[in-house]
Amino acid sequence: MIRKQDALDYHQLGRPGKIEVVSSKPCSTQRDLSLAYTPGVADPCLDIEKNPDDAYRYTAKGNLVAVVSNGTAVLGLGNIGALAGKPVMEGKGVLFKRFADVDVFDIELNTEDPDEIIKAVQLLEPTFGGINLEDIKAPECFYIEEELKKTMKIPVFHDDQHGTAIISGAALINAIEIVKKKVGEVKVVFSGAGSAGIACANLYESLGVKRENIFLVDTKGVVYKGRKEGMNKYKEYFAQDTEHRTLAEVIKGADCFCGVSKKGVLTKEMVKSMADFPIVFAMANPDPEITYPEAVSVRDDIIMATGRSDYPNQVNNVLGFPFIFRGALDVRASTINNEMKIAASMALAKLAKEDIPDSVLRAYGGKRFEFGKDYIIPKPFDPRVLLWEAPAVAEAAMFTNVAKNPIMDFDEYKDRLEARLGKANEVMRFFIHKAQRVNKKIVFPEGEELKILRAAQIIVDEGIAKPVLIGDKETIVQNIVDLGLHFEKNDLEIIEPLTSQKLDTYADDYFDFRKRKGVTKIDSKRLLKTPNIFGMMMVRNGDADGLISGLTQHYPSTVKPALQIIGKDEGVKCIAGMYMMIFKNQRIFISDATINIDPDAEQLADIAILTADKVKKIGVTPKLAMLSFSNFGSTIHPYTDKVRKATEIVKKLRPDLTVEGEMMADTAMSPEIMNEYYPFSGLKEKANVLICPDLTSANIAYKLLASVGGAIAIGPILLGIKKPVYLLGPGNYVDDIVNITAMAVFEAEK
Repeated sequence: MIRKQDALDYHQLGRPGKIEVVSSKPCSTQRDLSLAYTPGVADPCLDIEKNPDDAYRYTAKGNLVAVVSNGTAVLGLGNIGALAGKPVMEGKGVLFKRFADVDVFDIELNTEDPDEIIKAVQLLEPTFGGINLEDIKAPECFYIEEELKKTMKIPVFHDDQHGTAIISGAALINAIEIVKKKVGEVKVVFSGAGSAGIACANLYESLGVKRENIFLVDTKGVVYKGRKEGMNKYKEYFAQDTEHRTLAEVIKGADCFCGVSKKGVLTKEMVKSMADFPIVFAMANPDPEITYPEAVSVRDDIIMATGRSDYPNQVNNVLGFPFIFRGALDVRASTINNEMKIAASMALAKLAKEDIPDSVLRAYGGKRFEFGKDYIIPKPFDPRVLLWEAPAVAEAAMFTNVAKNPIMDFDEYKDRLEARLGKANEVMRFFIHKAQRVNKKIVFPEGEELKILRAAQIIVDEGIAKPVLIGDKETIVQNIVDLGLHFEKNDLEIIEPLTSQKLDTYADDYFDFRKRKGVTKIDSKRLLKTPNIFGMMMVRNGDADGLISGLTQHYPSTVKPALQIIGKDEGVKCIAGMYMMIFKNQRIFISDATINIDPDAEQLADIAILTADKVKKIGVTPKLAMLSFSNFGSTIHPYTDKVRKATEIVKKLRPDLTVEGEMMADTAMSPEIMNEYYPFSGLKEKANVLICPDLTSANIAYKLLASVGGAIAIGPILLGIKKPVYLLGPGNYVDDIVNITAMAVFEAEK
């Protein structure tokens, strides 16, 4: 469940909005400046003047799309105006970039005059490689798109019309195959005859549904021949010679229902009246024309799709527009024609029949699914969509002679597509989905803190864990009310140590293993009233599976009781703290940035081994670099000797690990340097685990990478503790707490 404050915080915290412009070329020296602007910029300008196609060589035009809207039909919000619609258009830009590496400028036009919109967009042609029209009401949107396609030499695509059509078209192809019907014989009834409804009807006809079998129903009823009210030429094309006037009448015996209208218009009785093996696409958002539970309660032979992610077969436009534009841009298509749309639908339909890789299954909680009534279209986060849909669209553009830059080698093209988004999968979603498969309790000693409570709500909503909040119950409950949060009875547990039935038991237990460590019976009772100590005892005794603390206190206040109460793993000599740094194209692990201030060689070796083993558990093959300011003896100093000796110890104790050192950080991250200057090194690839020589360097490194290097820092992850204990800091956001909780659950399951 997304709450208002969560949405507002997402948009306002840090840099306002969701997008920024980042230079793709260096601009750090006077020479860079001269090349980027004057006088160097004159040369490409003159070349473009002579040959306009050179704009695709020298500028970002070929990868730049304008998302253009006047805000007259925004999502489910209606006519809220151009400015109010801007967050949606920025969001569209985020999706373009995330899924297909297409850059976007969002352009909001403050007019409802279609001719003014047409003129404004025409004037933008020199800037963009494509135009995505968005959230413009019908019927004006039809006229605007038609005129722009006639007059512009770059692709123009109104996603509200064609996006839903393309994705649901793929679902239709597969659903008809599953129910063993013929596309030319199925009767399709549409609820909604606006931009999406008309586009779906047009595409379905292109896919083989006969026009005489297509029935439109709008707010005035069935679209029939001779009807005057609420008609236009687009509806007229599908007007039928029928006596039916209502949805209830026309849907009897229908094979397929396509809903792009509003909540609740399709009743259980209507679904009952449909033909055998009915296909129901209830795609109104956020609430469908009929809910999935309602529909399946009356028909066990139904195939159903909605726009929602919590039901099977989500029809999500993100499966279409990023990849359609990617293919169109890459062949420099002059338009997006019907053949390209059909190619997109066919590609999605075919992909749904392919064996699903483990990476996709992991992204959706590890649950097995395969082609069938509950899986007729690919999942939105399936990375293969880019590799199937974009080439299909590009090939269709070439086949229909609208491609100015044909692709000669599609295998090489697919390699380029993979390189655009890199190999960094949705790392944290992996851990979150893993966590959703198990039922673990994670205790939060700082249960009264607002960040903890907001994180707890997300943790519960996402099914990551059952939070156990320690603190004053009255304060926690009041804070929950003040924040507008909502928990069901069994969603979480609130514990006050002072009144807990476990207090005496825990105090006796604590005294038993600490009595020869200077702790008295009175001390035990007093200490157990401390949330952090009480929480650690819960973990020790199996009443919780992990602990997350540190938002309001320094690391030692959490680490010390963790060592005293939970203890180190068997054979571990010293614990350590690791950070996982997530970049766009890679992730690296840094140790020790938290615990050991100046470890000796033996301790450094232990840290390296602990880190490598943890990285393996996460599912990454560790390649360790033992860092220093020296490369393989280039500088003789006690500091470098320590790292050299630690490397030797690791190699001796763990010959199964890939580890090298001592070496500088740039050497560790550059296979070219390594192979050219140090061919004897056992590390032939870029290191992904960096073992720093002391806490100072590790701490500085991870904070610099996080603040100026664009990395997301997950941690610190305590290494060597028997059970998951994760540390927070005052600077952690709610999302950080959620992510760390998912990591803790993942570790607890291991």
